Order: sequence, then C-alpha cells, then structure tokens
Amino acid sequence: MEKKATRDAYGDTLLALGAERPEIVVLDADLSGSTKTNKFAKQFPERFFNVGVAEQNLVGMSAGFAQAGQLPFASSFAMFLSGRAWEIVRNTVAYPGLNVKLVATHAGVTVGEDGASHQMLEDIALMRVIPDMTVIVPSDYPETEQVIRAVADLKGPCYVRLGRSSVPVLAHKKNYQFKPGKAEVRRDGGDVTIIACGIMVAAADEAAEILARQGIDAAVLNMASIKPIDSAAILKYARKTGLIITAEEHNVVGGLGSAVAEVVTGKEPVLIQRVGMQDRFGQSGDADELIRHYRLTAAEIVRTVRKHFKADKKTATRSSVSPNAKKSASKAQRSSTMKKKAARTARKR
Repeated sequence: MEKKATRDAYGDTLLALGAERPEIVVLDADLSGSTKTNKFAKQFPERFFNVGVAEQNLVGMSAGFAQAGQLPFASSFAMFLSGRAWEIVRNTVAYPGLNVKLVATHAGVTVGEDGASHQMLEDIALMRVIPDMTVIVPSDYPETEQVIRAVADLKGPCYVRLGRSSVPVLAHKKNYQFKPGKAEVRRDGGDVTIIACGIMVAAADEAAEILARQGIDAAVLNMASIKPIDSAAILKYARKTGLIITAEEHNVVGGLGSAVAEVVTGKEPVLIQRVGMQDRFGQSGDADELIRHYRLTAAEIVRTVRKHFKADKKTATRSSVSPNAKKSASKAQRSSTMKKKAARTARKR
C-alpha cells in the first residue's frame, strides 16, 4: 500500500492555493522544512514570514494579517502551536473570531525519537474547548488536500492536526468530498461501530476486515471533523449497533472518544470504549515501535471489540426485560410458592 505523509499534502496544497489566491500569507516558526511550508516560501517569498522560534508571535502576527484582510496559514509543531501559544490562540484569534488557519504538524507519538516533550497528545482537547474553533484531523494525503482547501474557504479560526510519518493512502469513495461536520462512512455494519480519526482510520479499516472474517459486522466512520462533529451519524450508528469503539493517536481524555461520548450522553444507551493513549505521556523511540507499544493498532481495536461485543449483547439481552415484567414475574413466583406451601399444609392435615 502506498504511503505518504499528511504534512507533504499540506505543503503541496498550500503551494497550489498560493497561485490561486493572492490573499494567502504563510507564517512559520523556523520549522518550514519540517512543516513543508518551505515549498510556499520558495515560490512566494514576499508572502512568507519566518518569525523564528517564537510561537506566540507567530499567532499574534497571524491575527494582525487577518485583521488586515489577508488569509494567514500559521504552522509549527503541534506541541508548540497548540501548547506554547494556547493563550494567544484563545484571546487573540478565537475570541475576536479571526480568520486564521492553524496547521500543526508532528502530532502524536509518531514524532518518534523526539520523545515525550515533542509528542503532542493533548491538542485535540486543548483546541476543541475553545469556542467556535474548528478542529480537523485528516486521515491521509488525499483527505488532507481536501481539508486544506476546505479550511481556506471556511470563515473563522481553524486547527488542523497533521503527523510526521508517512501513512497509508486510503481507498476513499470516488465521489468523497470532505465537509466540516460530516463523517465519512467507510463501511456499514450492524454489530459494532468503530469511529476513528487520523492515522487510526487505516487501523480501523484493517480491524473491520479482521472482524468480518470472525463473523462480526463492523461499521467504520472516519471522523476527520472533530469539531463540528457529525452528531447525526454518531447517534444513527449508536442506535444501530449499540457498541462504539473510538480510536485516536491522542490521549483518550478530552479527544475523539470524549467528543463522541458527549454526543450520545443522555440520548442513546450505548457502550463506548476508547482505544488511544491511556492518559499517559509518550517516550522516545521508533514511530512504528511506539505505535505497537501503546497498542494504537488494528489488533487492539479487534481485541477491544471482541471483549465488549459479547458483554454488550448480554447486557442488551438482560435489559430487554422491562421492570414491570420483572415485577410481574416475581409476584407470580411468590404466589406459586405460597400455593405450594398451602397444598403441603393441606396434605399434612
């Protein structure tokens, strides 16, 4: 299977957009070779600004460009753009509702050898709590191309989360078009729903294939749009399958799994299990080894489904008996017991 990095898609699409839209300016914090904004810088040097290692200034300058009518794309590593600059993002970009596009690369444990200090596992949580902030996590190169074009047309602040490593280029439907707030239904199913984002979409596809061979019919939803999220699709499949597994290269606290749980709470009695970083930091290592170590794999999704699929069905069976029916059965049992005692007493007499 062909593999390409989502950050490369960002660089290529930004270059194409630069030729189409003269209002676009690009800002970077001395990492343009890594974020791939160097492609834009080479072609349009007069519209590219390297602010140095100063992420707060990066965001502040982007806000100024937006106020002046430009369309700024600001990029750095996810740890610095969403972490170090968070307060500036909140107060200078989001609070006034400025049209700034924050595109962060090197998110998740797949940063690899750079270690825990650079492995951003909390950015989805940090960004989605900001009012009116759009948060998107594309799954592969083609979807990233669509996402970058979509956010360029979208008014208001946006945060796009990209990775470092090359990831599988997925087989999307021919007419698939990314839209904020809409999930991609990659596979229909009636037994369990797997909802994934980013690199975990490929793992979800693989897991569904394995489960199918084991007689379990899994639906797969690519939830690239974390905020706004596709509540209608989530509720539809919650009702249909009664079991949801979420999968993300992010802390399970505050990420995709939490967002999905917020949708179904109070609406559908569904069991949700979250595959992801289990409230812990990463460590230095080869990206593929870290993925296996932290069980961000198809095998872990399969294991989680098999563990809870049976338990879920048993729970459903138990809960299918109404409280009134249980009371009636209990009352009938007591009546039967009393009749038997009366019969025994009569025989003794």
